[in-house]
Amino acid sequence: MGLGGVNALCAEGADREGVRDAVDSIAELCQAEDLAALPVGRDVVVIGGGMTAVDAAVQSKLLGAENVTIAYRRSRAEMGASRYEQDLAASKGVRLMFNVQPVAVHGNGAVREVELEYTSSEGGSLTGTGETVRLKADQLFRAIGQRLEGAPESVALDGGKIAVTGAGRTSVQGVWAGGDCAAGGDDLTVTAVAEGRDAAMDIHKALVG
Repeated sequence: MGLGGVNALCAEGADREGVRDAVDSIAELCQAEDLAALPVGRDVVVIGGGMTAVDAAVQSKLLGAENVTIAYRRSRAEMGASRYEQDLAASKGVRLMFNVQPVAVHGNGAVREVELEYTSSEGGSLTGTGETVRLKADQLFRAIGQRLEGAPESVALDGGKIAVTGAGRTSVQGVWAGGDCAAGGDDLTVTAVAEGRDAAMDIHKALVG
């Protein structure tokens, strides 16, 4: 099930042509038979600060984009992507911008520029400073978090994810959950695999009594 929903970009003009979900682009990349046929912009901006943002930015650069920028609303230390991933992006020529948030997407039908507002954080609360900067962009990727969609109403949730106890037991008897759709764990493949293993052992225990 995973986290199939993508959070919306709350900025004027966010529905312009050329604005896409990063996860959709990565899915197309993974399934493409001919990478040369994939559309890539000359000036690419990725909004977000997690692993998905870094992945989309690095792949855009490898596909031939001239300028690629990751724009993240908080500081480097608060970025969801690890420092290794940040350094990897920088080594591929990706520009990292911190403390900026999108306020508008400009263009005549299709995206041509993204307007970013500088931010400041006081006591964990993020506010805009009113100072803005515009970046050229003919392709803009949203990588600002994913959410759970399609969970059965009978399953209890915790913070927008499936609530689990022990080895992944949900509120519904006979149903287990793990990975990024389950509350409490890291959104990492290795974590999902480990939780799948633990759930399988617990399911076996339950079946044999």
